[in-house]
Amino acid sequence: MIGILDGYVDEPSCLGVPPYMAPYPRYIAGMLEKLGLKWRYATADEYRRNPEIFQKAEKIIVIAGIAVPGKYLGGKPLSLRELFSIYPDKEKILVGPIILELKEEMEGYTAIPFPFEYKLYQHLGGKAENLSRNFVNEFAVLGARVVREHPDFPNVICEIETYRGCYWKRCSFCIERIHRVSMRSPKAVIDEIKALYSNGVRHFRLGNQTDFFTYMADFSREYPKPDPDFMKSFHRAIWKECPKIKTLHLDNVNPKTIAEYPEESREIIKIIVCYQTPGNVAAFGMESADEKVIERNNLLAHPNEVMFAIEMMNRYGRHAGYNGLPYFLPGINFVFGLKGETKETFQKNYDFLMDILERELLVRRVNLRQVKVFDFTPMAEIGERNVRRHKRYFKLFKEKIRKDFDRRMLERVLPKGRLLRDLRVETRSGKISFARQLATYPILVGVVGEFERNTFVDARVVDYGERSVTAVPELDINRASLHQLIYIPGIGRSTASAIIARRPFRDEGEVERTVGEEKLRILKRYLFLPKS
Repeated sequence: MIGILDGYVDEPSCLGVPPYMAPYPRYIAGMLEKLGLKWRYATADEYRRNPEIFQKAEKIIVIAGIAVPGKYLGGKPLSLRELFSIYPDKEKILVGPIILELKEEMEGYTAIPFPFEYKLYQHLGGKAENLSRNFVNEFAVLGARVVREHPDFPNVICEIETYRGCYWKRCSFCIERIHRVSMRSPKAVIDEIKALYSNGVRHFRLGNQTDFFTYMADFSREYPKPDPDFMKSFHRAIWKECPKIKTLHLDNVNPKTIAEYPEESREIIKIIVCYQTPGNVAAFGMESADEKVIERNNLLAHPNEVMFAIEMMNRYGRHAGYNGLPYFLPGINFVFGLKGETKETFQKNYDFLMDILERELLVRRVNLRQVKVFDFTPMAEIGERNVRRHKRYFKLFKEKIRKDFDRRMLERVLPKGRLLRDLRVETRSGKISFARQLATYPILVGVVGEFERNTFVDARVVDYGERSVTAVPELDINRASLHQLIYIPGIGRSTASAIIARRPFRDEGEVERTVGEEKLRILKRYLFLPKS
């Protein structure tokens, strides 16, 4: 038996930290199926709880690596330090971005660099002549059942690879430069979705590509030209085969594509609003609003192009859908510590975000991170010099954006009283349960109340943090706790205590006599009241 240890990955074009599941465990499970080898899958968190989980395994394939670090609620990625303690007496095969961090070979490990699938297949005894041309497609279907072994199943979002690599290969810091562009056929992608769907998966993200708009685009041009007709037929085929999908989202979109091809991009945005589910976010790799930084690092989109793309996406995607979230909004990624960065860079980035507010546009998220430098990228010339030099500027900038921008934007995206549906509880602290929708870049919601993990609740927004919201679950007024009633805007402790003391209420009239006409209107917005 061979163990598959999912230590989680987070890459520029792929997310695999729970509730997301990267394609790699599925590819590996399918590979082992083809070779007729037995396997067992477990996540890093399961391994930490039970280190004996792979005791009977002959060898262990470890998938790990965080290329774009973030904060994670659903799982803790496997660290380099933890690798040393994994079954010293067993053969370990290491794949994923964590290989890029190794300064020297690790005893007991065989490191297989990306693209790892072909080399891993050979390492495990597979022969090239036994592989079809697009062997990853075959593995994706054969390994689909591994999702059922995930501890969060069926509450997982499967990342679906449409194409690999970057056609630009220019940005100074990006690890995607190591991949040549390799398209997967639409039929293969849909076959994989069907296989996962038949295994009970209902949540999908069309990620693992650098720009979804250029999937199956015309790459003969300097800037790949999107194909709206293809996009429409592709989405229709997904829904025809899998009619009860609950989440269908995407990940990266290059704002440069929208700026270069506005007509085609406009049609694709409309298709996505129509055929994908609300709460969708297109991550824009802006990186910097400083023209000098853009030039020095060969970045793609200029500030005016990014603003144009934001405006276009707002035109069609800003309206709220059935789950309470806008249908389709941009997210903006900034990277700090790049070549040519100065103190003025921070001010230019700040001014760009303030301009978004002044134009009354919506963005779902702003991601601020310091560059992670890999030896094979042009950023290795200066390394982390600017990260260290501007550490104080970055900290102050981050605090300023969280204070001046994030909360104000959250209040626009999710006004008080907005009902958020299908919030999945992931953890709890005291009388607050922390939940998120199964979505791409979901908003963290502190739900007032004590709910068990994997409980789904609907709740209305009552307050805001810097990057999260507080919400009160939809409850009957005769069942809401004192704590939940107090959180409702305009109610307060004395009114909440009066409600508790005088219930159960038999009709709205009794409620009105207790709280008054004005507060009755508030309560009707947040709670279920007995009918008169």
